[in-house]
Amino acid sequence: MPLDVFDRAPVAVLVTGGVEHRLRYTNNAFRAMFGHRPIGAPVSEALDDLVGHDTLAAFDKALATGRTVRLDDVSTTADGGDGRHERLFRVSLSRVPLQHGGWGLLALVQEVTAQAAAARRLHAMEKELRRLRRRYQSIIWAGAHGVWVTGPHGESRESHGWQRLTGQRPEESFGHGWMEALHPEDRVYAEEWWGKASEQEVPLQEATYRVRTRDGVYRHIRFRAVPVRENGAVVEWVGTSTDVEQEWQEERRRRLLERAAAAASDITNLEEMCQALADVVVPELADTCDVHLLREPNGGLPYTDVIVAERLGCAVSEGIPTLPMLQEHYSAEVLRRAVRQRRPAQMSFPRGRPPFLYPEAISRWLAEIEAHNVVILPIVVEGEVAAVVTACVRGDRPPIGQTDIDLKGQILDHTHDAISNALRFRRTQRVALALQHSLLAEPPHIPGLELAARYQPSPTAAEIGGDWYDAFVLPGGAVKLVIGDVAGHDLAAAVCMSQVRNMLRALAVDRDECPGEVLQRLNSAMEALNGETTVTCALTRVERDAEGLWGLAYSAAGHPPPLLVTGEGEARFLREAGNPLLGLCYEQPWISAVEPLPPRSTLLLYTDGLVERRGEDIGDGLERLRRCAEPLAHEPLDRFCDQVLTGMPVTGEDDVAMIALRVPMEGGYEGVTS
Repeated sequence: MPLDVFDRAPVAVLVTGGVEHRLRYTNNAFRAMFGHRPIGAPVSEALDDLVGHDTLAAFDKALATGRTVRLDDVSTTADGGDGRHERLFRVSLSRVPLQHGGWGLLALVQEVTAQAAAARRLHAMEKELRRLRRRYQSIIWAGAHGVWVTGPHGESRESHGWQRLTGQRPEESFGHGWMEALHPEDRVYAEEWWGKASEQEVPLQEATYRVRTRDGVYRHIRFRAVPVRENGAVVEWVGTSTDVEQEWQEERRRRLLERAAAAASDITNLEEMCQALADVVVPELADTCDVHLLREPNGGLPYTDVIVAERLGCAVSEGIPTLPMLQEHYSAEVLRRAVRQRRPAQMSFPRGRPPFLYPEAISRWLAEIEAHNVVILPIVVEGEVAAVVTACVRGDRPPIGQTDIDLKGQILDHTHDAISNALRFRRTQRVALALQHSLLAEPPHIPGLELAARYQPSPTAAEIGGDWYDAFVLPGGAVKLVIGDVAGHDLAAAVCMSQVRNMLRALAVDRDECPGEVLQRLNSAMEALNGETTVTCALTRVERDAEGLWGLAYSAAGHPPPLLVTGEGEARFLREAGNPLLGLCYEQPWISAVEPLPPRSTLLLYTDGLVERRGEDIGDGLERLRRCAEPLAHEPLDRFCDQVLTGMPVTGEDDVAMIALRVPMEGGYEGVTS
């Protein structure tokens, strides 16, 4: 239809065309609100005071998908008679066909500044009303002390103030009827106590129970009672009841914040810290608590409607089945709202029937535990939502109140720096591991020879770094095996490892030299390029001589010696070619050694994580390795490596890398380059 039909529309209208969103049309209402704008210019220029990055993204989305996109609270600042004021608008974007072909967007713009101001005033009034209500309640509850008399087993005979507190009629509270106002969980303890009270020789009894007040909420009431005895027997109890809700809340707040601070200061592992936080929340503040790490910053919003989260911590109250441990995909609006707005979000719903999507296993679990209230708190790290804490309550427990939501936020505030550091380190650790695994490829297939390699990262979070192995064939047919370890256990060590590995490969292929000369040139290169790194390394060259016998040339730079295991099960370390660490200034010639490789013998290169233990001489670890390897001489090479890894009592404080080579039986050299 012609665009001039919108000229007299009471709502502001603009039309854009093409992927650049060039301004095609504005109606009278739009020009009255924003003035004349250049037709033909992209909206990013024509409406630069109105259109931000998020609004442009919404334009792109509406044009690409054809679905209507609505933007609430689009903000701009304009001059008024008494200065500049913020103006708020609601914008609806719909894709429309243009008269001369192609697609464009029809935008309806409605100013909602007055409505937003009214909403803010209403919110302020509600806040003031709540404050006045709390004041009023404080005044009322300050005088809500009661005095009562019971029989020897807790049966009420008279009371003053109890009916005012609970709303029970006198006839309802007589006898044991007053216990109906106690929380069901506390009622059990009260019944047990009164059943034994008359037999206890105590001058004063004190207990705190949750009591349902006349407005239906539970408050903590302290009961104090003294026995009245006749002839040594308790004939009645005289007591008082005092509202201690505020005192109890303050004590709980202090206790929980102390526990959260202790968890943040004593624990560095991210998973353990998240579990400790969940344990602080349950059961004090909720029946269940889960801490989720978002796979993408801000959950991937606004580019996706589904948030993928990895659960790192989970706690449930006693008697509740454990939440299924699985990777979770969320499309719940309450979660998206919490992540998008970066503040807590809450939702209540009928028991066991949340009005949002969960994985099937979790939906069944929510139904089983009769959950009815969920609160989600985002954890913001460096300006992005990196994790969320989800808490829910079930059964007869009331929904989580604003006081407890604020307390959860304070708990997270106490642990923010520790969680930030743990999350940052976790990301660095993943990058380091990815770099290591990208460089630790499977050994090449060499006809006639068997090769196997293993890499086992340290399970300790702080130990990720520079262990590596390598194997490659030289142009003449000789096989080079390398094992090395860069000093340090972090991302920098992994990066340095990749540089040293690649330099060693290039130097080993560049010239036909013995291993010691190659390591000497590598040391010179490291001194020129990076004079602060130290590296241990063992380099070997395996090849056949003219008679078809296999031989080994090797050199070690500050590295544990290679282990040679014969086919008969005799193992010994090759120690004849030791040199200093790489990265140190050393002017003397670097030495190499040669060693024959008997048929069916196994050569094992490894890093120090396999043999070193804190406080133990490394010689003990080497001897332990020798004894472990000898019985495995006849095992297939893959099993040999696996059994060495599982048989050695490694500490887990360091990575372990190893590479093994086995030469064939005598005469079994078909297909092997000589």
